[in-house]
Amino acid sequence: MKRKMPRILLAAPASGSGKTLITCGILQALVNRGLKVASFKCGPDYIDPMFHGRVIGTKSRNLDTFFTDEETTRYLFLKNTEDCEIAIAEGVMGYYDGLGGVRTQGSTYEVACVLDFPTVLIVPCRGASLSILATVKGFLEYRSDSHIRALILNQISPMIYAQLKPLLEEELGVRVLGYVPKLDDLNLESRHLGLVLPGEIEALKEKLNRLARKLEETLDLDALLKLAQESGELSADRPEIPTIFKSEHAANVHPDFGSSENQDLRIAVAGDDAFCFTYLDNLELLQEMGAELVPFSPLKDDCLPEHVSGLILSGGYPELHARELSENAAMRSAIRDALKSGMPCIAECGGFLYLHRELEGDDGSFYPMAGYLDARAYRTDRLGRFGYINLCAREDGLLGAAGTMLRGHEFHYWESERCGDAFHAKKPVGKREWDCVVGSECLYAGFPHLFLWSNPEAAYSFLKKCEEYNRC
Repeated sequence: MKRKMPRILLAAPASGSGKTLITCGILQALVNRGLKVASFKCGPDYIDPMFHGRVIGTKSRNLDTFFTDEETTRYLFLKNTEDCEIAIAEGVMGYYDGLGGVRTQGSTYEVACVLDFPTVLIVPCRGASLSILATVKGFLEYRSDSHIRALILNQISPMIYAQLKPLLEEELGVRVLGYVPKLDDLNLESRHLGLVLPGEIEALKEKLNRLARKLEETLDLDALLKLAQESGELSADRPEIPTIFKSEHAANVHPDFGSSENQDLRIAVAGDDAFCFTYLDNLELLQEMGAELVPFSPLKDDCLPEHVSGLILSGGYPELHARELSENAAMRSAIRDALKSGMPCIAECGGFLYLHRELEGDDGSFYPMAGYLDARAYRTDRLGRFGYINLCAREDGLLGAAGTMLRGHEFHYWESERCGDAFHAKKPVGKREWDCVVGSECLYAGFPHLFLWSNPEAAYSFLKKCEEYNRC
């Protein structure tokens, strides 16, 4: 696969610099211009891609060089931009901040290197003027191949901007694409970006359209598009992945295994406001391998979809919907009975919490859940085991034999009385390690969110177990 794809990476010196707000405004402005835009978020975050898709309407995915090697990262980028005219990626944390805060591996900068991204540095300017040049000079020179080609100055007055723009361009030789003034009435609540209820979408769209109109006034978006066009050609080979059947790798296919029953391999995937944290690249990998994915809602539906051979309970916010999930006793029973029958199941974080006997809701009350795991899940006052992890299977199980390696991350304030020991987790930097995951030949249930492209064989193992269940 080889293609020239116009692309821009929006980065910043640190978190809290305004990347998300400005990225959303630029995406909305480009969509309003009639462009077909692919958006990406560097790192493992689910929230921003969900927001881009639900509210702005862009095709949105993650780019993560901890999860995937360089070739796979380039392949996924090219695959996810096939039908688009431009790609806009938002960085994570500070531009050079990677694993453990002391390496560039897994950083926005590494993504820029792997994908040869022209990078626009969003520079927060509040409380500074000439010192901004020193900040920018440091970012340009910290690595000789910084990929930083242009700047956007954020939270700056038009007067100071007019004075600094020529200095930045003449002294540092970097393009300045405009500025963003202080926008108190157009902030986005970051914690709830992914919690977009249907009734809120129109109000958010109106806010983003106002932001887009403002950025059309203060940014040179034509110059940004020109910079994107300067992107070089990218190439990547499609990774070799095992398949259950021969296919054209299309979504929502109906595979024929050649058996006398001629049944499809259908996997039920939870997807609603309680279970919404799913890497779409994971789901598309399962489809490429031969699965048909069937969405369902543990909140609203009273039974699993018909003729399914496997189950994926995504991460999300079950604690915010604990009462409603508990009141849906029919679905709780259906899932418990399916797992007791041996149906293969991947349950990550929020999905793992749902399998417990009881879950403490966000309101402090405990509610009955599916009850497959005889344990309680409860709230804590801090993030537990936050960040990237390398996972190694300690025993044969659903995702492969003992020794199977996967990459993932954890991010949760809730804890369990039964975290399991089917896998051993180790931080990529530092000495911290622990056992985790309740596992068996038909179950992966734990806090770690997996990125299946880090080891497609694990996804294949899951589907093979689903196929075996299908034949029983």
